[in-house]
Amino acid sequence: MLDWFSIFTKGGIVLWYFQGQALSHTPAVNSLIRSVILQERGGANSYNHGNLTLQFKMDNELEIIYVVVYQNILKLAYVDKLLDQVNLVFRDRYKNEVAGKAYGHHFDFTQEFERLLSEVENEHRLLSIKPKKMKIFGRSKKADKVASTGGKSSKGTEAGKATTTNNGTAEAEEEEEEEEEEEEEEGEEEDVAKPETVKPSGSGISRLLKRGLVARGASRGRGGADKGKKNAAKSSPKPGKKVKEQRRWEGGAVSSSEAQALNYSSPSSEASGASATNGDIDRSMVGMMKGELQELDSNPSPPTSPTPSKNKTKSGGMFSFFKNLTGGKTITRQAMDPALDKMKEHLITKNVAVEIAEKLCGSVATKLDGKVVGSFTGIQSLVKSSMEDSLVQILSPKRRVDILRDVMAARDKGQPYVITFCGVNGVGKSTNLAKVCFWLMENGLRVLIAGCDTFRAGAVEQLRTHTKHLNSLHPPQEGHPPMVTLYERGYDKDAANIAMEAIQYARQQSFDVVLVDTAGRMQNNEPLMRALAKLIRVNSPDLVLFVGEALVGNEAVDQLLHFNQALVDHSEEGCPRTIDGILLTKFDTVDDKVGAAISMTYITGQPIVFVGTGQTYTDLRTLNVHAVISVLLK
Repeated sequence: MLDWFSIFTKGGIVLWYFQGQALSHTPAVNSLIRSVILQERGGANSYNHGNLTLQFKMDNELEIIYVVVYQNILKLAYVDKLLDQVNLVFRDRYKNEVAGKAYGHHFDFTQEFERLLSEVENEHRLLSIKPKKMKIFGRSKKADKVASTGGKSSKGTEAGKATTTNNGTAEAEEEEEEEEEEEEEEGEEEDVAKPETVKPSGSGISRLLKRGLVARGASRGRGGADKGKKNAAKSSPKPGKKVKEQRRWEGGAVSSSEAQALNYSSPSSEASGASATNGDIDRSMVGMMKGELQELDSNPSPPTSPTPSKNKTKSGGMFSFFKNLTGGKTITRQAMDPALDKMKEHLITKNVAVEIAEKLCGSVATKLDGKVVGSFTGIQSLVKSSMEDSLVQILSPKRRVDILRDVMAARDKGQPYVITFCGVNGVGKSTNLAKVCFWLMENGLRVLIAGCDTFRAGAVEQLRTHTKHLNSLHPPQEGHPPMVTLYERGYDKDAANIAMEAIQYARQQSFDVVLVDTAGRMQNNEPLMRALAKLIRVNSPDLVLFVGEALVGNEAVDQLLHFNQALVDHSEEGCPRTIDGILLTKFDTVDDKVGAAISMTYITGQPIVFVGTGQTYTDLRTLNVHAVISVLLK
């Protein structure tokens, strides 16, 4: 039933393998190493690759990995036990060879493996055939719960005593069922009776009286007598008091002052409007974003990783001598649990999603379990340094996203470079699209903005305002076209067709970059997600950016998982297109709660390409991995 079983070192040397099927499973194992083991995602010991399931176990003391491969349709419950048994037997037989790096030794493990596999399969088969034994009430959790409550302890203990006797098991089971029914009925009666026993106390009524709730009725009676006095006071306002102006209803007569305010035909009004427009332009930002973007400001406190290394270099002679005398200690999961629980709580307070924090701590536990360290090494510091290494692996981009270089390569081919911005509602897609556009204009590139948000009212007008402002910051030279142009077709149109027409127009007019603005949509909105998948499928953009805000916590998991899954489900190709990168917005509002960056990168496995840090066009940065981790673990 197993397709493949392999034992190899962390360096990639295969010590032994078992092949149950003739097919090669090397691509699946390589994908496991690349996507899980190297990326510090060892919290879950299973991984799906196509129609295959891979489960693995790591022996950190000997630095070897056990991997088993089987079909997805098979639900093999004994695989975990098989991995544990193989690990124990293989360690006993070849511990000295593996510890001594004698990897050229002939590891003859086939007979032992077949024996272990047969034993585990037979045991599992017997357990599945064996009828399920009825639980004894006296040993159940419900009995403990009943015993903990004052009134029902005697019945619970009597039921426990009756069921533990050897004589009359059938009668004991009947009594147990009757006891359970009685307990459930009494519990229901108590639950129903509880709300009736709750009555407001006398102190509560006195507090209500003090707050004047009863006095309101008395004041109502005096209201009629005092009404005339109040009206008289209202009719004669006090001297110096501002009198409320009469409301002007729509559709009424327009006064001369209002008509003058709406008159834009006179030369004076045009001059004042032009001066106001020019006055709003801040030209000081022009020229500030040429070349590569700046990284996020690093934290003044040093990262946590250099500190242990310095201490290790300083603690030379005497401490190493004591270490050799006392030997090392093996780290166990039980010893790590307090430090891991504290680390998980710390990550959650820094806005890391709960599910991601649990997986990160599980990955660290898998990485350190069974590892031998020096006797003077603290578990808490070891967990922290291991967590830092894992976070560096997660946040470091697997591939370099160099947009300027890719734009130049596309220009040499006579094609525009297309970037699509997508995400949920209200995260700042249009605003950060304008920031990216300003950065591209600063580097001398012509940009076409495709207004494909045909759903939200005012979306096209917002892009038109950004276009005018950007052109005023970078006015075109005499006889040359503007640096940025908006391509829009209004509302209630097919966004995929608008994007396709915009790309064709950019190709004809020699634009360098096309920025596609899409409508904000929730991940569970099927019609809009289908439209987004169609836009990506039809136009095949060079880069698909998911725009997410740094304020999001646990919602990041739901957003990105369902967003990616919706793109896969609504795609018609065999190899669907998903998110290529992340643009993290509102990063200036989270202070040290930077956990959203970890959650989003962990879920998608894609890099954070841009970080929005403010409201102006220059507030765009790239991610500084070590600075973010330093703030996160601080």
